Amino acid sequence: MTAAPQSAAGGRDSRLAQLIITIFGLYARAEGNWLSVAAVVALMADLGIESQAARSSISRLKRRGVLDSERQSAIAGYALSAPTLEVLAEGDVRIFERTRATEEDGWALVVFSVPESEREKRHALRSSLTRLGFGTAAPGVWIAPANLAQEARDTLRRRDLSEYVDIFTSRHFAFGEVRAKVRRWWDLDELSQLYADFLDRYGPRVPTEDMTPQEAFGIYVPMLTHWRQLPYRDPGLPLSLLPADWKGNTAGERFVELNEILAPLAEKHALKVVNGKRAQ
Repeated sequence: MTAAPQSAAGGRDSRLAQLIITIFGLYARAEGNWLSVAAVVALMADLGIESQAARSSISRLKRRGVLDSERQSAIAGYALSAPTLEVLAEGDVRIFERTRATEEDGWALVVFSVPESEREKRHALRSSLTRLGFGTAAPGVWIAPANLAQEARDTLRRRDLSEYVDIFTSRHFAFGEVRAKVRRWWDLDELSQLYADFLDRYGPRVPTEDMTPQEAFGIYVPMLTHWRQLPYRDPGLPLSLLPADWKGNTAGERFVELNEILAPLAEKHALKVVNGKRAQ
């Protein structure tokens, strides 16, 4: 098999997994942290995903420890694992309550040193800090707005990486212009393109009037799945350090608008399916 088809398959697997995690994050936690397999398969079908692909993705998430198998009243189902619940709770703050830093907040610096014999820990550290939105100030020195220091500490502790790390909060004292340095620490062009892609897909052309709950569900879950990765790529840098035409503002406003309109309707459809399958 050639590399390209494998990559495409891997991308599809990741997309299906992310959709399932979104469904569990939105609707399982509201239902005692449990969804029947039949309900998840039915909801994925509403997103155009065939049954077998949905079931295979659920099984992979179980093997990864994201989901735990659990039967209720002889009905097969799954619950979010304890670590996944913790990660999703932290994510709720980033996605739905995110705050933008100011220059007065200062910076969080993460300095780490990992022995060559434990290079897998180095990879885990870099992956964790990248996912938190940290930029690279120098080899082994990562930087983000200071309001992410607590989240960084909690995340690195949870992943058993704290012994390799020191975290400081500070202000830029000298030398050079921070605005120019931010462009070296973060790939702002890439971030701006990610926001542009979101707006291209979910901008004003997406209809939001006179929608049925099922139609709202079909837009909302993929939209939230797309969006929830962006607050982790973007650490909420001060606006004063960003380009004047920063697309993150417009994309953020659009997300809030769509969330307010679509979330209640989508939940109405999802809970109807969930409760209907529970009663079967």
